[in-house]
This record gives sequence, C-alpha cells and structure tokens, in this order.
Amino acid sequence: MSAPNGVMMQYFHWYIPTDGNLWNQLTNEAESLAQAGITALWLPPAYKGTAGGLDVGYSVYDLYDLGEFDQKGSIRTKYGTKDEYIQAIKAAKAVGIHVYADVIFNHMMGADIAEEVEVTPFDPDNRHQPIGEYQKAKVWTHFTFPGRQGKYSDMEWHWWHFDAVDYNAYNEGEDAVYLLKGKSFDDNVDLEKGVFDYLMGCDLDMENSEVQEALKQWGSWYVDTTDVDGFRFDAVKHVRAGFFPSWLNHCRRYAGRRLFAVGEYWSYEIEALHHFISVTDGDVALFDAPLHYNFSEASQAGNQYDMRQIFDNTLVQQQPALAVTLVDNHDSQPLQALESVVEGWFKPLAYALILLRRDGYPCIFYADYYGAHYKDVGNDGNEYEIWLDSHQWLIDKFLYVRKTYAYGDQYDYFDHANTLGWTRLGNEEHPGGMAVVLSNGDEGTKWMEVGQANTTYVDITEHIDQPITTNDEGWADFRCPAGSVSVWVPQASH
Repeated sequence: MSAPNGVMMQYFHWYIPTDGNLWNQLTNEAESLAQAGITALWLPPAYKGTAGGLDVGYSVYDLYDLGEFDQKGSIRTKYGTKDEYIQAIKAAKAVGIHVYADVIFNHMMGADIAEEVEVTPFDPDNRHQPIGEYQKAKVWTHFTFPGRQGKYSDMEWHWWHFDAVDYNAYNEGEDAVYLLKGKSFDDNVDLEKGVFDYLMGCDLDMENSEVQEALKQWGSWYVDTTDVDGFRFDAVKHVRAGFFPSWLNHCRRYAGRRLFAVGEYWSYEIEALHHFISVTDGDVALFDAPLHYNFSEASQAGNQYDMRQIFDNTLVQQQPALAVTLVDNHDSQPLQALESVVEGWFKPLAYALILLRRDGYPCIFYADYYGAHYKDVGNDGNEYEIWLDSHQWLIDKFLYVRKTYAYGDQYDYFDHANTLGWTRLGNEEHPGGMAVVLSNGDEGTKWMEVGQANTTYVDITEHIDQPITTNDEGWADFRCPAGSVSVWVPQASH
C-alpha cells in the first residue's frame, strides 16, 4: 500500500472522450488529487490497441507503442502520446502519488499477417468438448509491428506464441475456440466454461519460454521507461496464476524496489479468489469483486436488503490485507460487458463503507468522482444515454475524514437490518475520533462510543445541521437521514 490510509483512484472509465487529453489532464490535476487525499492512481492501458487512438486499451496490439509510432491509424493512443504519459507520471509522483500501470497479459489482437496452422475446434461454453476434427485453419497470429520497425524489441509474434484463437478464415462464422497445434489450455485458471483460459483474441501461451522471456524483457523496459510504482493485472482468472509472481519478482529485482500489484479476478465466488491468492503466495492483491456485487444487490433491493450482510463472503471480510475495495469500475459501469449497476442513491453509503473503515485498500472510480455522460448500445441492441452523477463533493469529505480521523480502534454496531454504525477512536497523532451512521431505510440512530467525553460532533456531510455532544463516558446517539449517510467529526477541529 502506498501510504497509511492510502487511497487508490481508477483514473479513467470506458467512455472518457477519445480526444487524447487524459495524460495532460492528469498533469494538470495531480496536485489537487494529492491534496484531496488520493495516494495512488491506476492509469488505463497506455499502449496501442487495435483501434489506435480510439482504443480503451484492452485490445492489445503493441506493448512497446505507448503513443510513439504511427500504427493502427494513429500515433497517439486514446489518452495521448508517450511523452505526455511520461510527463503525467512525473507530475503525479512529484506530489507524492504512486502510479500503477494497467497490464494485459492474456491476449493480443489486430495481427498484421495471417498464418496457416492446424487447429482443433472446441465448444466456447465447454473447453473440454471438441466440436470438430483436427483441421487446417488460417489465423491472424503474425505480429510484425511495421510502424515500430524493431525499435526496443525486434521480436515478431507467431502462431506458436499463442494457445488458441476464435477466428478461422477458412471457416468464417463458426462459433468455436480453436486450440492451436500442439497446444493445451492452461491449468490454474478459473474453472468456468470447463477451463476459462481462453478469453479473446490470440491467447498468449504462458508455457512458452519465448513468451515468458519476451514479457519479462518488456517489464524491464516498461519500468525503465515509465518509473511506475506498481501494476494492475487485467483478467487474471484467464491466465496461469503462477506467471504473475514470477513476472512481478523479475520486475522488482530489476527495479530494485517493491512494486505493488493488484489483480482483476472478476468472480463472485470468494473461494476462487482465495485459490488465486494461495497459488500466488499472497503476492498479488485482488479487487473485491464480491463486495461490489453486494453493493449492487443492496442498491437495487432498497430497504429490503439486510445491511448486516453487506460484508458477507467478501475479500475485505476474509483477507483484508489483500483486498482492494471498490464500488464500481469500467467493466461494471452501465452498458459495459460486466454491467452490475450500483444505483446512485447507494453510492454515498458504499463509499463510506470502503473509505471510512479500517480494512481494505479503497479504490475510487473516475466516473463516480467526476460524473459521466455517454451513449452506447445495450445488450438488447437499443441505444441508451447514460448520466452518472458526480459524487466528488462527498467523496472529498470522506477523503478528508479518512486522512484526519480514521485511525485507532474500530467499534462496529452492525445490529440492525437497515441502519449500520461504526466509530474510530483515533490515536495520539490523529485524536478526536469519528462516527459513521448509514441507513438504507428510514432515518437511523445509533448509540455508539467514540471515546471522547463531553465532546461536540458535527455531521461533515451537512445532512444534519444540529451538533451532537457525547456524555461523560464518550457515548452519544448519532443520527443519519433516511437512505443516506452521516459522518460525525469533532466540531472544534473541523
């Protein structure tokens, strides 16, 4: 973690403008983000994707092209040029913010030349089930990167660097996952669909020594080039788990410093997350996807949801030291692949639950902080217009409280289906304590100990005007409005 009470921010969402301005925006905003209490930023994939300057970055074409070469129709990426990226990282680090790079080791897309190879077609929904004979196929697997012309790395990628593809030019229209000649699906991946090694594009063969070496060489180059402080690994449930600590430790040795890592294992099955943590020896933290799903379910169920269960079967409950807690991300936002909406009314409650408690490393989502407005086609084929409210004012309040008061012992009052409360008692360096009350139903009250006798507290959210004063033992009846949250801090120091 980057700092005591550190807070990460996912500094993008799927639909941010394709104007190439994100890196410059970060350069301009780094100081205000640091002042707000952000201690680390997860930046989007910085390398060229198949759609060039329009690509969000997950359709990986060239890991070495950070917006420097004329490839896939543009020099810059969606977010800007290589020089602007390096400058944005420097600006963030200059104000004490750590930077995490988004790394996709699962697949590559947009090859330059097709190759002929033998394949076996498998059922996309059951990768143990062949659906045809061993056959010839024409597959797009030869990457030559003509715009880069061998700068930084002269390696070209061929079919033998991959396990599987989902397109055969000799059999267009067939719905199959094609396992390439002499290959097998990786083990130590998620067991959905039998074995969920293959996700999309050209699936990297993590057993291939050339692939392993190429990715390690790229890791050294990337650390040298960017000076990042850590990594967010994409789609880890589709990649042989043991590769990540091996690659990460290579980069750490090369950099001569501790590099943070968090993986995206998007599953509601908490046991699957525990298994990944076990296989990787706890070297890679994970986003708490089950907690996000709990937030989504709670937001849609309203006062029918039992808030005492909000942390049930979550990573932050069971392995808090390795849990990166989140409310939403670019995959779960409306109209995206893993859409699982956390309704707007519940966002303040959810952010209080990740930012104002002791456990977990919280991650704020760009679209929740700044708001968002975009259009896209839904799964039903219809176009929708989405407006996401900005919660910046309230999140900034929570960040201030986290930075100033969220220390010391934590007392939980999770004894009512609709109203939760907890207190932090503070410590010598951060005295005063704090109290949080939230309700998904009627106005809530909680009789709680905050550890400060005869002290007056105010609701920093400004939801409740009247102050509250503790008794001789440091207890008081703390309140919050219906369907909302109140955060009580000492009056004098606020």
